[in-house]
Amino acid sequence: MATYSKHDFSASTDGKGIAIAATATAGTLIHEASATATTYDEVWIYATNTHTADEILVLEWGVAGSGPANYIYVTIPTKAGLVLVVPGLILQGNATELLVNGFNTGGASGRINVFGYVNRITA
Repeated sequence: MATYSKHDFSASTDGKGIAIAATATAGTLIHEASATATTYDEVWIYATNTHTADEILVLEWGVAGSGPANYIYVTIPTKAGLVLVVPGLILQGNATELLVNGFNTGGASGRINVFGYVNRITA
């Protein structure tokens, strides 16, 4: 029988938000998934934009620096509150931990903050 447990992001301190400092690949680390093949991380990410104009968040899904095939682009409106960016997408455990990183293509550090959690499912 599978077990479920809720976790904060591996790069979060006590569930607090993570400031996206990177402006290009490899992005700021958000989460490092399990290295166990029978473990799945269901990832939920919300973002907020503290700047006075819209910003573009690029998530590197599964591996940093691998290019557009693994990018998720999301425009985060200015001061719109929390915007759902990743609605429970799955990362399966791998011998090498799969990463979720993010960067702001607008070229400015610290304008986007991400929050969220992981539902860890183990078989």
